[in-house]
Amino acid sequence: MDNLAATNRRSTRHRGRKPVRRIKVLPYVVSDARSRPAYNPLTVPTKWLKFIVAIFLLPICAIFTQTFFTAFARATVAQRLWAGEEFWFFSLGALLWLIAFFGLPRPIVLYIFGHELTHALWVWLMGGRVSRFRVGREGGHIVTNRSNFWIALAPYFFPFYSILAIAAYGISSLFFNVQPYGRLLYGAIGVTWAFHFTFTCWMVPKNQTDLRDHGTFFSLAVIYLMNLTLLSVMLVLASSQITFASFGADLATNVGNFSHWIVDLVEELSQGAQHP
Repeated sequence: MDNLAATNRRSTRHRGRKPVRRIKVLPYVVSDARSRPAYNPLTVPTKWLKFIVAIFLLPICAIFTQTFFTAFARATVAQRLWAGEEFWFFSLGALLWLIAFFGLPRPIVLYIFGHELTHALWVWLMGGRVSRFRVGREGGHIVTNRSNFWIALAPYFFPFYSILAIAAYGISSLFFNVQPYGRLLYGAIGVTWAFHFTFTCWMVPKNQTDLRDHGTFFSLAVIYLMNLTLLSVMLVLASSQITFASFGADLATNVGNFSHWIVDLVEELSQGAQHP
């Protein structure tokens, strides 16, 4: 009876309490709070369409990659890009950041702040509104009335801190003579771009909702192509011998070569089908 009474007392004491639920928070996963439309079984999922688009983006990525490395090799070997101070200070900044990234505690909060602020900036660029902005060491999110794949993927191809460094240099040049500090700008861009690159590579495999919401395959294709576009612009600006016109001409040549290869491949396949 004593045991039964004790049991009843414990049961009565805990009866009015709500059970405590322990929620496991995945560390450093940056997500956005978005509303999801109602599912219609007659509607073709946009992820399927984006998957098809991603397949067509692959040749574009390959052509752009070939063009970039051709221009980079030409600028490095024939035009001695490696001898310029822009190249050395950029490389020094990138090297210093790589040492810090792999050898020191990583500034997670700084990355998450830039990540979420980039989301917010692209929401504003798209005419949307941000009603909540949250950043913490365990992650962050924004609440917005507008969402698309550009907004979701922007932090993975938009180097926020590099743009901030360039903007600060440009604004300062309106009031001061900042030309003697150009080397510092190259070094700062090297540090901040390496910051963007390393954290992007580190975060992509962490099952990010930004990528899943729009299809991982499509998202990776867009991220790669946009980052390669940014690198191409940086290469043109850093090299006095490479212009946007010459880079575009190389790109057009590679597109033509790829088109001829596709035509030849189709002809060979059609001839093989006619004469088994």
